[in-house]
Amino acid sequence: MTQTVRGILAMIGACAIWGLSSIYYKQLADVPPLTILAHRTLWSAAFFALVLVVQGKFMQLPAALGNKRTLMIIAGASLMISINWFFFIFSVTTGHATQASLGYYIFPLVAVVLGRIFFAESLNRWQTVAVLLAATAVSLLTWGLGVAPWISLILAFSFGFYGVLKKLLDVGPVVSVTAEVVLLIPISLAVLWHGGTAMDSPSQTALLLFSGPLTGFPLILFSYASRRIPMATVGILQYLNPTLQFLVAVLLFKEPFGIWYSIAFGMIWTALAIYSTAGARAASRKRKTASSTVSTTVTNSSIEAAAKP
Repeated sequence: MTQTVRGILAMIGACAIWGLSSIYYKQLADVPPLTILAHRTLWSAAFFALVLVVQGKFMQLPAALGNKRTLMIIAGASLMISINWFFFIFSVTTGHATQASLGYYIFPLVAVVLGRIFFAESLNRWQTVAVLLAATAVSLLTWGLGVAPWISLILAFSFGFYGVLKKLLDVGPVVSVTAEVVLLIPISLAVLWHGGTAMDSPSQTALLLFSGPLTGFPLILFSYASRRIPMATVGILQYLNPTLQFLVAVLLFKEPFGIWYSIAFGMIWTALAIYSTAGARAASRKRKTASSTVSTTVTNSSIEAAAKP
């Protein structure tokens, strides 16, 4: 099995876990979302710390937290990911998993806009069309439902800003995410102390303990995959996550999916198709340009070598 195939399988595994994780959180619908978040933070911290110990990188953690600039960025990322986690848990446990899937469909287009704003990344014509189409879809859904899809927007933008902050970090992915959850530990302990930690059954306790590996393992798979496959492939495969979320919400949870959701999802899917096609074409042009440059360089070198006496 080649490294590329392994990377693709790892990426599919990560996205499948993320996409089906709503089934897990639905089993905890009787537990307050803030309590679930507190447990997820604590057990994720334990899981990631163990991974760092195994990797021999645990001492990189205090070094990352000891740098003032890095600490401020990690604190911001910690805030964004905790907001994202909370509203995802809230959406599933309160019967709004469809909005969660819409949020993660919107996220790639939000990321494009944030990249333009914060890093002056260029947008071609078709990418601009995709972003405008997505904005129109959200506007139509807001008009049709009489209320904005706040959960979707919060999930998309919180994860988008999380990505912006992560782009500013120069520490490893596992080290940074461990630092993020470590900063949240005092708040998590306060939540559990105030709200109580006793669960109704051993099964609930076991499920909450499992939130650590469930959070950490797909991130490790994602990290493994992103180093072995092109980013274009990563981007396309990530659509598996919201697609599974959508199917679980509509087919398994039986959440209502009316005409306005149908229109909005159709427009978002079209926007993503346009965006993905434009990105693939741009990547293809870059590869051809690079290949042509290399070929020209090799040819010139050969001519020069042949001309030497």
